Amino acid sequence: MKPRVVLITGAGQGLGASLAAAFHGAGYRVAVTDLSAEAAQSVATRLDPAGETVLGHALDVRDPQQFRDALSRIVEHWGSVEVLVNNAVVTAVKPVLEIDADEFDRVLQVNLRGTFVGCQVLGRYFKERKHGRIVNIASLAGQNGGTATGAHYATSKGGVLTLTKVFARDLGPFGVTVNAIAPGPLDSDVVRDLVPEDKLTGIVAGIPVGRLGSLDYVAATAVHLASEEAFFANGATWDINGGLLMR
Repeated sequence: MKPRVVLITGAGQGLGASLAAAFHGAGYRVAVTDLSAEAAQSVATRLDPAGETVLGHALDVRDPQQFRDALSRIVEHWGSVEVLVNNAVVTAVKPVLEIDADEFDRVLQVNLRGTFVGCQVLGRYFKERKHGRIVNIASLAGQNGGTATGAHYATSKGGVLTLTKVFARDLGPFGVTVNAIAPGPLDSDVVRDLVPEDKLTGIVAGIPVGRLGSLDYVAATAVHLASEEAFFANGATWDINGGLLMR
């Protein structure tokens, strides 16, 4: 059986790198994309020094043509793409009254526009092929307004949740599913860099399970939602937040 192929955005570090490792470990051919070509290639080389099963590629998710070019290169290289994981993100922390309009736009350009562009470009491709899986990385902040992030970040992630439903509804009849994962605070360098230690201690104390989340578990959930067997999960948001938000 031909290996499945996944395109992951923002995969040059953090959760994106964990996603790339998880899909590679599951037998996928992995296109590691990132705004930084160097970061993308570093992850790709770490996963497969020979370059046979992992491809590094620069990608600015705000630009539809760059998305189309990346898709064309991957299809030329491996013959097809079966999965898209929209993970590229700008994480920002600032009080809402201190965010200027241009900064607000910059965050939404990557987090929300980038997700829209990816879903649209790959959605068209998947629709033609009558099969595809899209996994959007959202956030608990998009559900509760954010407790340790800025309003621009929380707003963008709330928009990702809505986009997930819209694309799921429109693409579902064509064998394409679209789902979101909404992680709470994760045990990552990004969280520890953005949240002061004293505040982070308080956040952890408020999580019912009493600890930060795992990058690897979020990545494993993405692999699960990307599988061919996951055809009945569509338009869903998978909460991974330690019980901070229960529905």
